[in-house]
Amino acid sequence: MDDVYIIGVGMFRFGKYPEKSVKQMTQEVLESLLADCPVEKKHIEAAWFSNSFWGIVTGQHSIRGQVALTPLGIQGIPVMNVENACAGATSALNGAYLGIKAGAYDVALAIGVEKMYNPEDKQAMFEMFMSNTDVEFIRGILEAFKADEARKAAEAAASGESAAKSGGGGGRSPFMDIYAMAARMHMEKYGTTQRQLAIIAAKNHFHASLNPLAQYQVDMTVEEVLNDRPVAYPLTRAMCAPMGDGATAALLCSGRALKRFTGARPVKILASVLTSGSIPEGGEMDLIGTRLSKRAYEIAGVGPEDIDVAEVHDATAFGELLQTEELGFCGEGEGGPFAESGATKLGGKLPVNTSGGLECRGHPIGASGIAQIVELVTQLRGEAGKRQVEGARLALAENGGGFIGTGEAAMCIHILERV
Repeated sequence: MDDVYIIGVGMFRFGKYPEKSVKQMTQEVLESLLADCPVEKKHIEAAWFSNSFWGIVTGQHSIRGQVALTPLGIQGIPVMNVENACAGATSALNGAYLGIKAGAYDVALAIGVEKMYNPEDKQAMFEMFMSNTDVEFIRGILEAFKADEARKAAEAAASGESAAKSGGGGGRSPFMDIYAMAARMHMEKYGTTQRQLAIIAAKNHFHASLNPLAQYQVDMTVEEVLNDRPVAYPLTRAMCAPMGDGATAALLCSGRALKRFTGARPVKILASVLTSGSIPEGGEMDLIGTRLSKRAYEIAGVGPEDIDVAEVHDATAFGELLQTEELGFCGEGEGGPFAESGATKLGGKLPVNTSGGLECRGHPIGASGIAQIVELVTQLRGEAGKRQVEGARLALAENGGGFIGTGEAAMCIHILERV
C-alpha cells in the first residue's frame, strides 16, 4: 500500500459571518486550498464533505457535498457526505486517507464547512449541540446536574457562603454543563484546581494572539481567565470555545501521485484512525483517547514521548487537560500539574494547541478537526512564524465528537511527519 501525504490545506479565520452561506464558505476555503498547492480541480478524484447543521439551519439535510461543490466545478466524482459531530472533519480526512491507502484514488479532498451563528435566535444555536448526544440520556443527566447545582447554591446561601462554585451564567451550550460535570469529578478525584484550568486557557489565549487565523486573538492572564464570566463551575467563559462559522480543507495524495506535483510541500500521514465510544459495564468511563492513541502510536511506530507538537480537542480547557492524560503525554490525574509546569506552552516540552485550540481558534463543529490539521501541517512545514515549534518533526491531532454515555461518541487521531 502506497504512502499518503497531505499536499495542501485551506482555511479562513473562523468567526461570526451572518452574511455568508455554506456555499460561499465552501468556495472561499477551496480557493485557499488550491492556492496552497500545485493541484487543479481536475486532479481531484473523490471528495469527503463534513457538515452537521446545514439541515437544521436551512433544511439542506441531504446531498450537502454535491450541493456545495458542484457549482464550483467539482462534480462527476464520488462525493461522500460525513456527519460525525465535532469529529466530522477528521472523519472526512480519514475517509480520504483510506480511499487513497486502498488504491481507489490518487488525489482526494477532505472538506468541512459549518454555519452556526444565528444572532436572531441564540438559544437555537445552543440547542444544536444537543443533537450531538443521546438526547434522552443527556437530558436526564443534565436535569440531575442542575438540581445538584441548585441544592448546593441553596446550602451556600443558607450558610452565608458564596454560591459561585455551584452556579453559572445562562445562555450556554449544554456541552458546557457536561464538561463542567466531568471537570468537577476530576477535581474531586485528583485534586485538580480551577487555577490549573485557567493556566491552560491563558496559555491558549497567548498562542492564539500569535495566530492570524484564530477567532479570538487577545492574550489573557490567568487572573483574567479566572475573573471572566462564570459559565458552569469551574468553567469561565475564557475557558470555553466560542460560537462561530468556518470552513477548512485538506488535499491528500498518494506517493506515486506526489511525483506529478512539482513544488508541493507535503506532510506524510503516519497514522489515521477513527473509532466510536462505548458504555462499559459497571458505569466506568470509556477512555476512548487512551485506547485509540495506543492504536495510532502502534501504526505510526512512535510513542507519546516522540511527539513534538499536538492539537487536541479542547471545547473547554478541561478537554485539553483530560486529553494530555489519555494520550499519554502525562500520567493519569497529572494533567493539571503538567500544564502548570509550562510543558504545554510554546518553548515547553510538548507545546499543545499552538493554534489557540478550540477555545480561541474557534469551533464550527463540522470544520474544527481539519483546522487542527492546518495548524500541524503549518508547523511541520516550518511556516508558523512567531508560534513555530522549533525542530518539529512529529505532530499529533486528537479530535473528539459528541457524547455517548459520559464519553466521546467519536474520535479521530492523526499522526503526521515532516518530509
